[in-house]
Amino acid sequence: MATRPKKKVLRAIFILSVLLFVSVAGWFIYKWLMYRQVKFTRYPEFGITIPNNYTIHGIDVSRYQNIIAWEEVKKMQVHDVQLGFAFIKATEGIGNMDPQFQRNWKKTKSSEMIRGAYHFFIASKDGKLQAENFIKRVELESGDLPPVLDVEQRFGVPKARLQKEVKKWLETVEAYYGVKPVIYTNVDFYKQNLGADFDKYPLWVAHYYQQEQPRIERSWSFWQHNDQGNVNGITAKVDFNVFKGDSTDFKALLVP
Repeated sequence: MATRPKKKVLRAIFILSVLLFVSVAGWFIYKWLMYRQVKFTRYPEFGITIPNNYTIHGIDVSRYQNIIAWEEVKKMQVHDVQLGFAFIKATEGIGNMDPQFQRNWKKTKSSEMIRGAYHFFIASKDGKLQAENFIKRVELESGDLPPVLDVEQRFGVPKARLQKEVKKWLETVEAYYGVKPVIYTNVDFYKQNLGADFDKYPLWVAHYYQQEQPRIERSWSFWQHNDQGNVNGITAKVDFNVFKGDSTDFKALLVP
């Protein structure tokens, strides 16, 4: 008979422990969700909402934006938002160059727009040959953004082969320019096909239409948050990006 009260005490302790655990876990989940939530402000002139608390904004372009009046892009400012950088498509695969690259590359420089070049990766092609295509077309200067590898499709190849060819591109480009390249992709593709082996590279992550930060555990440098922006001097819709950091962090990322 003496054991029954003891069992009741143990049961009560167990229940209280469970309740405490659930409460603590719930608090951490709430804080995590609040951390991920981001406030956005709508800018009618840009035609989109832009996440608050970021001071460095930019766009990325290719031939799909046609002929761009970069002096108009540079001049456009809406309240506290002015576009400070542009990533420009340079190459694709082993032998292709974007037909607007050379013009965009020169005009961004003359318009005093910080510029970066990216390569669209074809996973079924040799990574080193693709890197050589990029190197042949792109001459980086001090103050430019690091080279970018846009990898977002498998093109039917196994994950292991994709990773092997991506590493070839990254290592070849880093050896040539002396700076660590940036990887561009979306959250799901990175998790499923790249992962921890590539965490040492800066990440430019695509994550649209959700009022939260990119849902990825590793650090990221750029966030492509919208692909429907309007910009003076550009007739087509434009991708918008923010940089995670202040002006000192941004300058530290640039080619020395």
